[in-house]
Order: sequence, then C-alpha cells, then structure tokens
Amino acid sequence: MQGPERRIVHVDMDAFFAAVEQRDNPALRGRPVIVGADPGGGRGRGVVSTCSYEARRFGVRSAMPISEAWRRCPKGVYLRPDFRKYSAVSEQVQRVFGEFTPDTEQVSIDEAFLDITRSAHLFGGPLETCRRLKARVREETGLTCSVGLAPTKMAAKIASDLKKPDGLVEVREADLRSFLAPLDISRLWGLGPKTAEVLRGRGINTIGELAAAEADELRGLGIHGAGLKRLALGEDPREVAPACDTKSVSNEITFEEDTSDAREIKESLVALADKVSSRLREEGLKGRTVTLKIRLQGFETHTRARTLTLSTNYADVISRETLALYAAFDRRRKKVRLLGVKVSGLMPAEERESLFEDEGDARREKAHRAIEAIRERFGRSAIYRAGGKKDI
Repeated sequence: MQGPERRIVHVDMDAFFAAVEQRDNPALRGRPVIVGADPGGGRGRGVVSTCSYEARRFGVRSAMPISEAWRRCPKGVYLRPDFRKYSAVSEQVQRVFGEFTPDTEQVSIDEAFLDITRSAHLFGGPLETCRRLKARVREETGLTCSVGLAPTKMAAKIASDLKKPDGLVEVREADLRSFLAPLDISRLWGLGPKTAEVLRGRGINTIGELAAAEADELRGLGIHGAGLKRLALGEDPREVAPACDTKSVSNEITFEEDTSDAREIKESLVALADKVSSRLREEGLKGRTVTLKIRLQGFETHTRARTLTLSTNYADVISRETLALYAAFDRRRKKVRLLGVKVSGLMPAEERESLFEDEGDARREKAHRAIEAIRERFGRSAIYRAGGKKDI
C-alpha cells in the first residue's frame, strides 16, 4: 500500500538582513537598503549580502559587487551586516518551525526545509499548516517569509521563489511535471551557469525541454546530465535531514605579535582552513557557511561569513572562501592579532544535496583521502597544503 504523499516545505525569509534592519529602524522602511561591504563611494570591494525589495527595483541583487550596487543605487542606505542580531532572529524562526514538525533542516541563516508529511493533519492539512506557519513567523519576528509546498525538496525550493515577498505556492504530486516544464532551466537546483550555457546552445531552455532531451543531447555532461534530467522529470528522493548535534567546527590562531604581513596572514588562513577541513572529515560532517573571524590590534573583533550553494568539508573550498572574505575586509591598516575560521550549518557528510557528483568533487575526495592516509601513518606534520603553514 502506498504511503501518504510527501509534503515538503521550503521557507525562505524575505530579504532577511535588510528586513531585520527595516523592522528595527522604521526610518528605513520603504527605502532601498543594501546590507554588505562598505561601498567606499563606488570604489569599495566585497559584495552585497542582502538588499531590500526597494533596492532590487534599481537592479541591485545579492552577491553583486558592492561597487556595482553603488553605481545602480547611489542614494541607497548601505549598512554593514550585524550577524549576531541576524542569528538571534534566525533562532526565533527555527523555534517556530519546531512548533509544526520535528523534521526540520536549516539550510542557511534565512532558509530551511520542513517535512510536514506526518504532522500536517494536526493543523488542518498541508496548505493550512503553511498559512499558520507564515502567520507565526510574522507574529514572533515581525517579518515575512515565502513558502513553497511540494512533494520534493527541489520543487518546494523553486515554488518558494515564485511569488516573493510573502508568497505561498503549492505543488501537488499529480501536477509536478507540468509545474516544472515551462520554467527556465536556471531554476534547477544545482545547475550552474556554464552547464546552462551548454544546454542553451543545444536548444534546451526550459525544464520541460530538458526532461524530454535524448541522451545524445546531453552528451559530454556525463552523470551530471543524467542527474539533471532526473531533476527535470521531478525525481528528487532527497529527504529533509535534521541538523546534527555539532553546530560548528572552528579553529583560531593568536599571533605572538600583531602582524600586517600578507604572507603570514595568508599562510595562517590556509592552515586554519585545512585544520577545520580535517576536523569536519574526522567527525563525518560538512557545512554550508564559512565564517572568518578577525581580531585587530586593540581587540577590535569582526566576523565575515559566506553561505555556499552546497555543503563542503574540502580544505581548498574552505580556504578559497576564507581568503576571499579576508580580501574583501578593510582592516584600515590596523595589524591583525587573531584569525579564526569556522564552518557551520552542518549536516552528515554522506547526506546528498545533489543527485549528481561533480567531477571536481570526486578529485577533491580522492586527494583528501590520500592526504589523510599519509597523516594517519606519519603524523599530521608529514604533509601540509601549499600556501599554508606546516604547523598551527
């Protein structure tokens, strides 16, 4: 006998960082608010973390270079992120989710998946559960969220993005393929711009066209192409994976003397990323959010974070993101006293977020296992990564 239809919910907080700032400062409401790096009058480095919907009317988007955001919206309100405040609000939201189901998976600070298959009947059915959930989030935080309800994680994620802000879109199992078919292939979770360009060159522009594609039309994409076609057909067996007990893995170094030596700072960050990677892999974990901690002379402490598309425990990925965060940070010529690297938003390493394995990840996995085998036999100091310190 077939069980009940899976009912997966994806919740996405609307313009989260900017919305929190507008909530806390009424003078910002209705104004274009851009949260991210210092624009420096159009010469700043770094990117936009989040922007309000008023800013989006000027073409400003998350992850856009902050200098480009300034060119498009010079009269916007530019704010530096307050991650401590945002994390506190995120915890409020997560507690609301727990009122509706124990089966929750926090994807990032502002989004999560919920499996309400077993609990929806307690709240009047799946759609009514979503309505109540949205109302509770607003009641507890004063913020809106957009919700997608579907039989798969991918479809739920797509649905939550279709009627922002404050949207609610339901997709039933019987309508899954017809829902996906007319959408642009860029909507597929895990399909990058390079792969999209290849597919468009072959006349495949919609998810429906990808679902109907013959094998020769997907040549050269390997298992990546097969996985994408399964997604296009609505096949996504990934389960909602509740968070593991460990919340984060981190390492820090305090310099004997405050330093501004670029080489020493870079080597330290690479070594810290390597150590965090090793600890994650030892514990069988991977994470989506990489955080850089910087303490300057005078004990002035800052954090910068970036959330990845997919979770990782690979040293080169953590190192790359950490170095990018540092490069975008303006220490105003002050020397560095302490550096720290943290990975959070953890989940079991074996949990699949994508139906296909990236060839680069396969090579990384092989390299990491080789390094781990050498360290297990000869000790950690027997091998270390290029650009990093031997011991830290």
